[in-house]
Amino acid sequence: MHRRTLGLAALAALAAIAALATTAAPRPARAETYPSRPIKVIVPFSAASATDTLAREVGARLAEAWGQPVVVENRPGASGMLAAAAAAKAPADGYTLFFTSNTTQAANPGLYVKLPYDPVKDFAPVAPLAAAANLLVVSPALGPATLAELLALAKAQPGKLSFAHGSSLSRMNGEMLRSMAGIHIVPVAYKSNPQGVTDLLGGHVQLMFADTITALPHVKAGKLRALAIGSARRSALLPDVPSVAEAGVPGYELTGWLAVFAPAGTPEPVLDRLHDEIARILALPAMRERLQQLGVDALPGSRAQLGELVRTEIPKWARLVKDAGIQPE
Repeated sequence: MHRRTLGLAALAALAAIAALATTAAPRPARAETYPSRPIKVIVPFSAASATDTLAREVGARLAEAWGQPVVVENRPGASGMLAAAAAAKAPADGYTLFFTSNTTQAANPGLYVKLPYDPVKDFAPVAPLAAAANLLVVSPALGPATLAELLALAKAQPGKLSFAHGSSLSRMNGEMLRSMAGIHIVPVAYKSNPQGVTDLLGGHVQLMFADTITALPHVKAGKLRALAIGSARRSALLPDVPSVAEAGVPGYELTGWLAVFAPAGTPEPVLDRLHDEIARILALPAMRERLQQLGVDALPGSRAQLGELVRTEIPKWARLVKDAGIQPE
């Protein structure tokens, strides 16, 4: 049994504290006066996506703690590259943050030949946020009530079923299912996962791996049927929904992560203050409960650990892309 896993073991195995290099870049902000004006948060996906929702939850608590507005700016499209490029070019003063996911910081280098940003050199790690998995959902009108029935339908009608994707995690979940189950399903790209879910509801596509937070309301309303989840274990929100591996594709597991970055060159004291405040927010009982409601797990860690996670996950995603037979664009 071949196991293709893109979990977060690397993060847990890292040293708790790593030496941080001293930057020679100008220091336009000082920790003792930061923040003294509004903070802008760039999100590479649309409103109601998992990244957007978590950015607004954390941003609201940052604003409450610091007495400064935190404004979320959504820039969906091009697999997050538009937003990442804008965040990378922003002033390195702590007043522009990038709330993003493994899509922009780990997967895109394997999916695209050329990026308008460097996920390592152009960003300073701030804080890991959460680990997340996607739900495999279909319209009840499609027919299959289990993953086995969906795979049988796909094999009987090769090339007739299409799957929506609005992030690299969503896309790679579908590509892994295609590759590991030996089926021919057609990918259809969207700017963000909520748009894909909208077209799934409208019958324009037949299946999708979607953020739990995006798909769950439609599942509970009976408008979508959840067949499986991409993680190794079931979600507490949907305990009756098996993992893909349980449901008939042994060895299948794919999870993603969400994190905060700042433009490279942001002063170290400002980065440290941001990390410590975000870590405090994530540890709040009310915030942990909220994360559970969103279908994600808190992912504590240091700035150094987040930086190492990015560096180790880039080659992992590149291997995953290659194994799925995807030609980088």
